[in-house]
Amino acid sequence: MGHGSSKELPETNSDGGTRYSRMKQKLHFHSKDHPRLRRMLHRLSVSRGNGSSSTSNVKLVSAEDFAGIALLTIISADMQFKDKWLACVSLGEQTFRTHISAQTEKPVWNSEKKLLLEKNGSHLARISVFETNRISKNTLVGYCEIDLLEFLTQDSDSEFEVFELLDPASAGKVVGRISLSCSVEDPIETEKNFARRILAIVDYNEDGQLSFSEFSDLIKAFGNQVADNKKEELFKAADKNGDGVVSLDELAELLTIQQENEPLLNCCPVCGEILEVSDKLNTLVHLSLCFDEGTGNQVMTGGFLTDKQASYGWMFKLSEWAHFSSYDVGLNSGSSASHILVFDRKTKRLVEELIDKKIVLSMRAIYQSKIGLQLMDKGAKEILQSLSEKQGREMNTSESARDIPKFVEFFKDQMNLAEVKYPLEHFKTFNDFFIRELNPGARPIASMECDDVAICAADCRLTAFKSVEDSQRFWIKGRKFSLQGLLGKEIYSSAFANGTLVIFRLAPQDYHRFHSPVSGTVGKFVNIPGCLYTVNPIAVNSEYCNVFTENKREVSIISTEHFGKVAFVAIGATMVGSITFLKKAGDPVKKGDEFGYFSFGGSTVICVFEKDAIEIDEDLLANSARSLETLVSVGMKLGVATKKQTKVNLPNFDNWVFEE
Repeated sequence: MGHGSSKELPETNSDGGTRYSRMKQKLHFHSKDHPRLRRMLHRLSVSRGNGSSSTSNVKLVSAEDFAGIALLTIISADMQFKDKWLACVSLGEQTFRTHISAQTEKPVWNSEKKLLLEKNGSHLARISVFETNRISKNTLVGYCEIDLLEFLTQDSDSEFEVFELLDPASAGKVVGRISLSCSVEDPIETEKNFARRILAIVDYNEDGQLSFSEFSDLIKAFGNQVADNKKEELFKAADKNGDGVVSLDELAELLTIQQENEPLLNCCPVCGEILEVSDKLNTLVHLSLCFDEGTGNQVMTGGFLTDKQASYGWMFKLSEWAHFSSYDVGLNSGSSASHILVFDRKTKRLVEELIDKKIVLSMRAIYQSKIGLQLMDKGAKEILQSLSEKQGREMNTSESARDIPKFVEFFKDQMNLAEVKYPLEHFKTFNDFFIRELNPGARPIASMECDDVAICAADCRLTAFKSVEDSQRFWIKGRKFSLQGLLGKEIYSSAFANGTLVIFRLAPQDYHRFHSPVSGTVGKFVNIPGCLYTVNPIAVNSEYCNVFTENKREVSIISTEHFGKVAFVAIGATMVGSITFLKKAGDPVKKGDEFGYFSFGGSTVICVFEKDAIEIDEDLLANSARSLETLVSVGMKLGVATKKQTKVNLPNFDNWVFEE
């Protein structure tokens, strides 16, 4: 059954080819024409179809969480200038793109895509519109974010809705409008449409009716021996007048009923994935999404992870083909280090971290080769430290303020200036802007009154591991990493042995003030001198580099009631001028309190919890086990204390006699 029972079918036509082989060619024409789709289907087949236990990017949906299959159509847009336009929709870990429009300020796409919606999953879709005037990449002009569940449940007499497109560089500025429609498919109709489309493939003469021989070809392709034995019975049940042919609609309805009672499909005829026939919901979802029958509009191109990837031009495709760069989730080494993908916890969507390509190339050359690190050992470390300190001093000069607008423009899609406490004109130096404060309330604290709930300490890309062993398996590849090396002899104790490790990596565009993740009392601060390697994953994921145990850092212990002792490590990095703490030893600290800040550059905070003291949120652990960082904000929930409170037994004074 499955793949094995349908490989060779002897029935041939006079033209020399088998009907079955022609049908298979029709089924697979999409993946042959689109290599990216073929790779995506291959990943699906490897990760799920063969019962593999490997981690999969595609999860099965539960009946309780299933919200429906939405049909989203990007209809048209009204832009402010003429160009050739491209639109993308991103949901979760998938992105789809339209075709490129003609040269116009009013592009029309009429492109659609089916999307799986989950009640507790990703349902915030991002629509991005790009002008396509570049060779290597296209320019993001406007975007909007739409909660599809809300969109589908609102009352409206119109067949479509118009949404404002916002300028990623200017908060609140409208640069255009886009028209969208969205509807939820009825499950029974979805099954009928799927069956009708499948049947149409074996309707060789395209007359809207099937002969028994045509129907037999289809049943053989299903790879189900039970169905093969019952094909005559099924056909006769549909052929009510006994003329030897049945209409597609009649047979589609019959197959739908049969699929409900006794499934015919053991494997997907499109991608070959083996289907769990007892799981009717996920079988329906898979077939509906994999074999998108459409409504006559153009179906969007898929297989992308982010809208940025979908917008790349032919130069990027050439670099992928030459294995100079690749685009995927996971460890950032080799060609995959060219693009750093993180999972946005708020929108539940993959995003690509912005980083200058020249910097990427230099980091790959230095940190991912023995030769590069040997050069670092032969004096380059001192040069790098000197350059970092010089750059830090320059960022404190009034002339450096001229760099603020260029910095904001480069990171326009990953910074929210509306949250910043003061306007850009307020900042007299670049470092003033870099350590900017946010508006009060911009970072709400999760479970503020519950000190047994820990929070995220920074706006950052977070990885969390139950043990050092896990961190070394999934993320930290430096061969000399250890907790003793990280914390230093003065701070380390056996209580931290095999403890939980949380890494908060700050990128240059982030809010660079860090906050206390727990409530307690601050211990002494210990300064550990060291290098100023980059804390970028390109270095952290390299087996030749030991970033966290060799970089300059400051360590303190926060003593808490619920978590025991928590080690807080602030790590300097390339171009980081200084680490400044705002608390001193002996100070009480409440979770969410501002604890300090990093001056110019990327940087990292690491928190080490005692063994079994905290239960980290499952989504953070799951992403980290995929070597995928999670984009979080200060105040988001990190985990819950697992330690039981020790009860102090006071003596019973009832029978005591006190003498004067």
